[in-house]
Amino acid sequence: MEETNNSMELTVGAVLEGKVKSITNFGAFIALPENKTGMVHISEIANAYVSDIRQHLTEGQDVKVMVINLDNGKVNLSIKRLEPKPQQNARPSFRREGGENRERTGERPNFRRDNNQAPRPAPARAAAPVPPPAPKTKDQQFEDMMKAFMSESDSKLSGMRADHRTKSRRR
Repeated sequence: MEETNNSMELTVGAVLEGKVKSITNFGAFIALPENKTGMVHISEIANAYVSDIRQHLTEGQDVKVMVINLDNGKVNLSIKRLEPKPQQNARPSFRREGGENRERTGERPNFRRDNNQAPRPAPARAAAPVPPPAPKTKDQQFEDMMKAFMSESDSKLSGMRADHRTKSRRR
């Protein structure tokens, strides 16, 4: 990791100390040395998902930031790039209530859903690979083409009818 620069050296990769000046829904503005200001986007606050910046930063807080981009006088900063990266598991483990693991039970994780919505069963998995379907006869190919044509035609007609109805109401 780089040493913190006391003199203001605005180059990509520079590590600076600043103070949180203001917080918005999309990021935080950081007061830097020599009356410069930079912004830390919400996606650059922490290595985890951040829904509310105020849970991670407060106005007036001293922070260490890295310059990640300089664009037409705008200084883009990052806090998370100075933190150690979290360990990545090969496969995420979904824990259910009661601590059961998804891989063992074969069930879906218990996500929150509407009270009126019934839980969906896990999709059935084929035990053996399914052989490809037999080639279609010319009659079957023709029928498929006709179905596609009719479906497209019905869709266009209903769109034209809806368009005609709205135009006649405007008059």
